[in-house]
Amino acid sequence: MHNSFFKKNGKIYIISGKFKGRKISFNNTENLRPTTNQIRETLFEWLSKYIKNARCLDCFAGSGALGIEAISRYAAFVTLLEIEKKTFFNLQENVKKLNISNLEIIRTNTLNWLKKNRKPYDIIFIDPPYHQGLINKTINLLENKKWIKKNSFIYIEHEKKQSLIIPKNWTLYKKKITNKIECYLYILNI
Repeated sequence: MHNSFFKKNGKIYIISGKFKGRKISFNNTENLRPTTNQIRETLFEWLSKYIKNARCLDCFAGSGALGIEAISRYAAFVTLLEIEKKTFFNLQENVKKLNISNLEIIRTNTLNWLKKNRKPYDIIFIDPPYHQGLINKTINLLENKKWIKKNSFIYIEHEKKQSLIIPKNWTLYKKKITNKIECYLYILNI
């Protein structure tokens, strides 16, 4: 969720797939940093061979851009986790407008939700609010609670100069560094 120019009455467009050109609108939602079109395009290029029929988890959904883009590109199912009430209701509205049925939105604290054990996901997006130390805690829970399996992909987007503790069995698949952010795609090798 990144874009320091994202305003209260923002719109994001789906880049490709069955919802190409459709918009996701966000009104009265502050502190959202939707993943930019350029970064989203790069990420989904990296995932192009793997996204179809994948089960995806967006740990900090925000605008929902990553999860909805995944559905647009024929992911089988997406789970969006979001704690903020206004953002959650905006997500529900956008999903309803697009008539998406293979996506669930859960209003929850991601770290609490990840403490449970559930079926592992194929692709996981981690792009939390900045400066809260959420990435390393999320990684620990994904690893310890078996949310990932062999060949799962884990996408991490964060502000520059944040130190990450990556498990030894995660292999860096792709990375992109811009002036403000760092993006990494890892694959789990067991």
